[in-house]
Amino acid sequence: MNKRIIKINLIPFKEFVQSEAIGGVLLIICVIISLVIANSSLAQTFQQFLNKELGVSTLFLQLKYPIIQWINDGLMAIFFLLVGLEIKRELIEGELSTPKKATLPIAAAFGGAIIPAIIFLLFNRGTNAENGWGIPMATDIAFALGVLSLLNNKVPASLKIFLAALAIVDDLIAILVIAIFYSTQLHLGYLAMAIGIFAFMLLFNRFGVKNLGFYLILGMFMWYLIHHSGIHATIAGVLTAMTIPTTEGEVESPLEKLEHFLIKPVNFIIMPIFALANTNIPFQGDLIDGITSNFGLGILVGLFLGKPIGIMCMSRILVKLKLGKLPNKANWSHILGLGFLGGIGFTMSIFIALLSFKDPELQTKAKFAILITSTLSGIVGFIVLTLINKRKPNELLT
Repeated sequence: MNKRIIKINLIPFKEFVQSEAIGGVLLIICVIISLVIANSSLAQTFQQFLNKELGVSTLFLQLKYPIIQWINDGLMAIFFLLVGLEIKRELIEGELSTPKKATLPIAAAFGGAIIPAIIFLLFNRGTNAENGWGIPMATDIAFALGVLSLLNNKVPASLKIFLAALAIVDDLIAILVIAIFYSTQLHLGYLAMAIGIFAFMLLFNRFGVKNLGFYLILGMFMWYLIHHSGIHATIAGVLTAMTIPTTEGEVESPLEKLEHFLIKPVNFIIMPIFALANTNIPFQGDLIDGITSNFGLGILVGLFLGKPIGIMCMSRILVKLKLGKLPNKANWSHILGLGFLGGIGFTMSIFIALLSFKDPELQTKAKFAILITSTLSGIVGFIVLTLINKRKPNELLT
């Protein structure tokens, strides 16, 4: 029976990793398509399409927004719903469910978030770009797992679990950063009503209501209220996820049902649409200058060097203090390679960049710096992890 339960509990994680990996390939295709469109005669037509307003607007209901806003505020709320479900599952029954399992990936994630933010501020403190300090904190879990999956059995299986747990904590940090630092002026009336609905959903959970319809309908109302409260609407997805019931054991819980339902639409539809809409970068002469500016260097150095430094340092400290241990069959060279993969910020970094700046020029420069750095981090991480497999044990980092 125990083996049966363990097998069932691993199904969500395996499906999650496989979908993220394949989704990463699809993301790359959409990025290329978006870049081609942005540098072709279709650029203006595509931008006009993204700016076209859809929805309804009445005295009592305001739901008319440009398509790009529906993507970034609406579809991304579903993405964050899935992220929230993954976080909750890992906390209840997964890789973050016990202090022994959770300590190292949590610490590594915080190190990999704080050091890049500090590096960005060192480059941009006191400038009009300093609000972008959250950009290099993020890790794109789809791309990172996608690169790792290319190595197949050349890396320990435990490394994929560690990276997934680290990236999930990284997403949680990004969510908190967005909620606290990237919200606009608060409208307390809307916020109070949203909190009331959230409390009502928690009561549903407390009294054992398992019908997903109740939570999702109320979650949509909460999204509307949070959207109008001044807090970024994507937070509604995470809050909704936290109320969905889950249980340990053999029977699939409502949370696992919803997670299974969302994994493929999010990875194969929502994230590719986000990439298609938000990486349409026109290549201009000043983009290269932007990379070598303090702004571009803050992103580049923060993601490319800050991530591996933060992840390695925090992991070293915890292992040295015997508060955590390395993943099974992994060594410090593996953690270094993993740290570089953590520098693949891409969709999460772009999302925070869009929240950080209203200036289209700064947004474009940020996207370009993120694209270049994420590509560089992915290539270096892949090379490091490939070389490890060819080195003798006594040549590995100790």
